[in-house]
Amino acid sequence: MKQLIYPLFCSLLALQLTACGGSDDLDVPPKAVLTPDQVTTVSNIDALVIATYSYLGNDHYTAPNFLWPTGNLRAGDAHKGGNGPSDIFAYHALSMFEPIVPEMESFPPDLIDLNDKKWSRNYTGISRANEVLRVIANADSQVRDTLQQKVAEARFVRALFYFDLKIHHKWIPWIDETLSQEQILAASNRDLTDQQLWDKIAEDFRFAMNNLPDVQKDVGRASALSAKALLAKTLLYQAYEQDDQHNVIAINTDKLNEVIRLVTEVEQSNVYNLHDDYAKNFLVDYENGVESVFAIQRSLNDGSPDGRGSWASALNAPQSGGFGCCGFHVPTENFVNAFKTGADGLPLFDTGNNAIYNKDTDAVDPRLDHTVAMEGKPFKYDANLIHGGDSWSRAPAIYGNYTGMKDLEHPDCDCRGENGPFPIFSLNTVLVRFSDVLLWKAEALIELDRMNEAVPVINRLRQRAAASTARLNNASIYRIGQYSAFNSKDEARQALRWERRLELGLEGHRFFDLVRWGIAKESLDQYFLIEKGRKPYLQSAHFTKNKHEYLPIPNLQINLSGGLYVQNPGY
Repeated sequence: MKQLIYPLFCSLLALQLTACGGSDDLDVPPKAVLTPDQVTTVSNIDALVIATYSYLGNDHYTAPNFLWPTGNLRAGDAHKGGNGPSDIFAYHALSMFEPIVPEMESFPPDLIDLNDKKWSRNYTGISRANEVLRVIANADSQVRDTLQQKVAEARFVRALFYFDLKIHHKWIPWIDETLSQEQILAASNRDLTDQQLWDKIAEDFRFAMNNLPDVQKDVGRASALSAKALLAKTLLYQAYEQDDQHNVIAINTDKLNEVIRLVTEVEQSNVYNLHDDYAKNFLVDYENGVESVFAIQRSLNDGSPDGRGSWASALNAPQSGGFGCCGFHVPTENFVNAFKTGADGLPLFDTGNNAIYNKDTDAVDPRLDHTVAMEGKPFKYDANLIHGGDSWSRAPAIYGNYTGMKDLEHPDCDCRGENGPFPIFSLNTVLVRFSDVLLWKAEALIELDRMNEAVPVINRLRQRAAASTARLNNASIYRIGQYSAFNSKDEARQALRWERRLELGLEGHRFFDLVRWGIAKESLDQYFLIEKGRKPYLQSAHFTKNKHEYLPIPNLQINLSGGLYVQNPGY
């Protein structure tokens, strides 16, 4: 599937250019391009769909679809890293919150508005999906009747791009294939309410769920089950209803009940399961395995100029250890301390962050050593590749020397490519893991006061974690226990929210969880209270409630809209 993407895109671009004539010089039969009649064949429409998928993997560390800058840096799970605050200052701004402005191009020395670049790339992906839908709508009726699955795939991918925009900016313009150019130009990001936008995204995933097979022959395509899972995620986010200042004011129980039903149906399909070893989720040899519900299919040497490898993580490998560059995405002490466990094997909710983790004395959840590499421990399970501490970091005095591992592979992996000093990998970016899906169900159960039904769901993940030590070298003290029951809703919430942090740590979800739950302010304040003493660069960091839950609408987009787009509160 990946081999078709680049040549097809060039042909489609040529088709668009030939449609822009108006000069006698251009009034000649085009060569080596697709005509409209050719595009509307079944095979070429499928190629258009593939080009839409491909844009998910056409990201970059300046506009990543692996959400480590916006999901981890803003959550207190990771420091920016690199060579100090000025090294991609926009990422520093995300960690600090207060410097975030609608026009990030003003940040020296980057001269790139990362906020606008991500926005623009998402809408480019949406445009590709919309073009598929327009072509199908204009196709011959006999062809059109055979293409419901292609419509469903295009709407699935479109919903992914819109979901990303929604969790970053909240209010966004909804542009679909039915709008004329004039209507697009007249569209505002406030034409639909917060809830109506969620409804639109849910409609796309629901259509995909109802018009796709449970299992696809081609790896990487959306299926009815992956759409069902993404619909459940959308409804879970939508269930936490917000006012215009981003405060959670109600929790919709009907939507929570549908989340439980949808996840239960995904479970009962027996298509997905937990890997027997947690490690397998982050090794290229096991990608597209039983736990991968939907993933960006990364590739190298695929016919495109630079491949669609893990450019989103191109800065995140350590300075040494055979990598080369660049030491970004450094786990925080706060995050590492969250893995500490007590005598009962349960998290130290109240005391774990009082002191920095000591591998010789502190017991931890084994998932720590699958997630974070640190001095004296192996990198990616290789006893011959021991983390070198400060020598592996570019600015250890500022950020520390931990290394996040989930988005990286071994430096000797056949899946590795390079662009200058930047290592990239063909390791897939998993957007939805089955463990994540199970935790949505546990969360919904707890919010519906069915706390004890959530206990076995959470314990299932903890049991898998306890059994995931075979690849580890016992350089740590591992102790992980099970929950017997929850005595209150607050206790259940704390356990669930902690479990999400441990299970999905550094995978780009944490900040968006905090906003969904309505606890971003209190969580970040608690983080800064201690972390500022450990990392002086954070001294001026401050999270402003009713503002920093979302990024601003890019200033360039407001200008291009002629002022139709409305800026988010506080900016």
